[in-house]
Amino acid sequence: MPSPSPLEYGVTYHIYNRGINGENVFVEKRNYRFFLERYAKYMEPVAFTYAYCLMKNHFHLLIRTKTPEEQAARETLKVSETFRVLEPSRQFSNLFNAYAKAFNKTYGRTGSLFEHPFHRIEVTTDGYFARLIPYIHQNPQLHGFVDDFREWPFSSYHAMLSERPTRVARDAALAWCGGRDGFVDCHGVRVDVEAIAGVVLEDVGERP
Repeated sequence: MPSPSPLEYGVTYHIYNRGINGENVFVEKRNYRFFLERYAKYMEPVAFTYAYCLMKNHFHLLIRTKTPEEQAARETLKVSETFRVLEPSRQFSNLFNAYAKAFNKTYGRTGSLFEHPFHRIEVTTDGYFARLIPYIHQNPQLHGFVDDFREWPFSSYHAMLSERPTRVARDAALAWCGGRDGFVDCHGVRVDVEAIAGVVLEDVGERP
């Protein structure tokens, strides 16, 4: 199977991946927190995040990669430094490698942790975008981790409804859902996974 093309600049993607051989990639609460810390370090410079959900053996992200101009506009440089455009695919690779290295050291394992290459689907329609947000947040319930996805603490759902500062592009995501009320309403209906164009069959078939 040929490797996918690198992520392009200024494009919206559904990014998802899971542990190699279905292995858990998060086994303690601190793992989720550490992943999000590493995610902020590596991905905030190159992407806006609209939604995320981390689960025991896989995760889902809805992002838009930044253009080189957007990267430059948000970059704070020292006088001696020169701006360098970062490649989104390389940043994801750095994220997964950094997390896997720390995870392996902590739990005495070796080798790859995540499937390679990571999965990505370009989001090309407003309808797909709007359905993806509740799909991502409902994933813990769809896969049987909880009875109600609102109980799952490792997603962006509660950050969307909070007034607290967040690294998620909350205003943009809420606008796509028709505002706060529309966001709540669209999450009140279980997403028809089969209706989400481009969602791969192995994802639908995952189990906790």
